[in-house]
Amino acid sequence: MHACLTTLILAFTALACAASQQRMGNCVVQRVSDGDSFRCQDGSRVRLIGIDSPERQQDPFGRQAQQALLQLIPTGTKLRLERDVAPADRYGRVLAYAWLGTTLVNEAMVQGGWAVLYTVPPNVKYAGRLEEAQNEARVRGAGLWAKSGFACPPADFRRGKCVSSP
Repeated sequence: MHACLTTLILAFTALACAASQQRMGNCVVQRVSDGDSFRCQDGSRVRLIGIDSPERQQDPFGRQAQQALLQLIPTGTKLRLERDVAPADRYGRVLAYAWLGTTLVNEAMVQGGWAVLYTVPPNVKYAGRLEEAQNEARVRGAGLWAKSGFACPPADFRRGKCVSSP
């Protein structure tokens, strides 16, 4: 009985480990598209989960957010990508949390005031961390919070609710 239980535990551990490995991958940054997405050298397009940065058309804020992400993950940077529940968005981009060593890039962008919380269930693994980072950035007036860069949130801009740059 003990041997069967040990075998079962080892089998479940192996399965969990395999599932965890499928949820992680590596990426070498080829190009930063904007403040919340980039392309890997293998051709995959990645959208950072849980955050939203100004669109490039939201000049100058979109450009500033893109530059902030580029400074954090310049071309050639090797990242670990962690997936959540939904693997891709409707545009075919890989949805991921990006890790640069022990730094969660998604969180760093929010902490720096270059992105806001953008929760889309079921991908909510780090939503609490990201919300806390946003609250702190707002209070500090970090990044775009100091410049009214979020007067028109990116999601509202995409929906045409505020068509001119702030």
